Amino acid sequence: MGVVPDRAVRKRQKRFDPIPHERELVAIVDAIVRTPGLDHGQLDSVLKRFPRDGCGLFSRSEIISGFRHFQSERWPDVDEAEFVARLRLRPVRTQSGVTPVTVLTKPFPCPGECIFCPNDIRMPKSYLADEPGAQRAEDNRFDPYLQTWNRLDAYRSIGHPVEKVELIILGGTWSFHPEAYQIWFVKRCFDALNDYGSGVDGRADAGLAPVGFRELAPIGRGSPGAYNQRISALLHESERASWDELFVSHRTNETARCRSVGLVVETRPDHISDEEVVRIRRLGCTKVQIGLQSLSDEVLEKNRRGCDVAASRRALRMLRGAGFKIHAHWMPNLLGSSPGQDAEDYSRLFDDADFRPDELKLYPCSLIESAELMNYYESGQWRPYENAELVDLLAQCLERTPAYCRLTRVIRDFSSGDIVAGNKVANLREVAEAALEARGGSSRDIRAREIRDTAFDPNSLELTVETYQTSIGLEHFLSFVTDTDRLVGFLRLSLPGSAGASEELRYSAMIREVHVYGDSLALGQRGEGTAQHLGLGRRLIERARRISVAAGFPDLAVISAVGTRDYYRQLGFQDGELYQHLPRADASAVAEFESVA
Repeated sequence: MGVVPDRAVRKRQKRFDPIPHERELVAIVDAIVRTPGLDHGQLDSVLKRFPRDGCGLFSRSEIISGFRHFQSERWPDVDEAEFVARLRLRPVRTQSGVTPVTVLTKPFPCPGECIFCPNDIRMPKSYLADEPGAQRAEDNRFDPYLQTWNRLDAYRSIGHPVEKVELIILGGTWSFHPEAYQIWFVKRCFDALNDYGSGVDGRADAGLAPVGFRELAPIGRGSPGAYNQRISALLHESERASWDELFVSHRTNETARCRSVGLVVETRPDHISDEEVVRIRRLGCTKVQIGLQSLSDEVLEKNRRGCDVAASRRALRMLRGAGFKIHAHWMPNLLGSSPGQDAEDYSRLFDDADFRPDELKLYPCSLIESAELMNYYESGQWRPYENAELVDLLAQCLERTPAYCRLTRVIRDFSSGDIVAGNKVANLREVAEAALEARGGSSRDIRAREIRDTAFDPNSLELTVETYQTSIGLEHFLSFVTDTDRLVGFLRLSLPGSAGASEELRYSAMIREVHVYGDSLALGQRGEGTAQHLGLGRRLIERARRISVAAGFPDLAVISAVGTRDYYRQLGFQDGELYQHLPRADASAVAEFESVA
């Protein structure tokens, strides 16, 4: 076992104990239980009447902890989910139907030489120590078990369900990490999910990295080569696991209380190959974040991206052919571009069938002191866009984003103190949306329309189908929408125009994603007037099956997450090597399909 960092020790020791505060907590919970319509102002009055230790106020997480500890004795008839929902902090975090848990890999050499990328040796490439997720990762010395377990615990302490988790693994270029490290990292994340769901706290046995990266001296304005050289000297090979060990953790998670309903990694286009596609699928991956940055070879070359647009086309074709959700990154304001060029570049993202991502992060280029871009800024070769220019560009981007794509971000979560030049407006998306509305436009991307906590009549939902061409065939975007165009659930169905990407998918139409929006509910829990657990997923899948049969496909495959395998088995899907399938049709149907294909 490695050396435990002091900050992690202090955080573990600070876990709240409700017993010494029983009198005050019971009084507070009683007041909340007796007053169903208690608003924030009234709650503050209650907290002031029963202060913690005679002076401070109890936090919502401490009140929830007290309720859970004393519930069986004091409030056995009070529903925990309802009580917790009234105190839940940051409810938007889980209103997309799942609970996102982001973890970071440790700093590792990067194959790229991008001039805009920060060189913070304390962090994985392109990340900064002041970013919230990066801080959490370093507090746990980038240990995957500790990051996952502690994040689950933090969510639960503020009232969020943790049964359905989208596990997001970030940090440099995933595909450049050694395979043994990849397997170990994913396995330990799954171990934490499995342990937390069964009430096991294995943090004391977690093997921590022997190096605390936070204590390292920064390298200043450096090249990627300097970053790679320093990081390489700190690596060790004790973090490894076998495929069989990972698959054991997978099987446990299929029926665990905390299940992975999605697994995401991020990588570069030039590191996607047939072998890599199979490897990340074996890990349990369902979505890939991939940095396109620009669709101009000239801009990519000036920024020393190290790969061209053709590499992005190939990568997206392989990933989509294997069923992965495509979460692209795109960067305006790069060296050599302009607002007008960026607007045209963004349009190409959706006009060109080779791209058309399912999700997208817009990252306007921000200048960081340690990036090589500083040299170009000081020489006058690069300038950040003026605020009005950037807002106008982003408003155009919002308006041009189709209804099948989700804009997950519009800025990087850099601290304003780290930004030498560039946007420092934290709510830039809101500003751009307001500018778009002022000129009569609106955004119809998924994030702008998802139902979240809005009540609706399930009987009034309309099932719509939008089709569009991709690099591998015809895509169907099936969605349930309200009469006000609020999105409740959707399914992505791919109908390849030729034989599948592998022998397993040779005859298959592919369900790439099924997502039902609204508050994330615990497994088996039903919510009155909410989207979760209304059978909408089953109805979407049944419509997808009918579409695939009508198109002549003998098989319908799904790129299921580890934690959703059991759900699909209940719908009649059978386990394949890397995917799940509805039973194949008879040999004549296969022969007919082959003759048409």
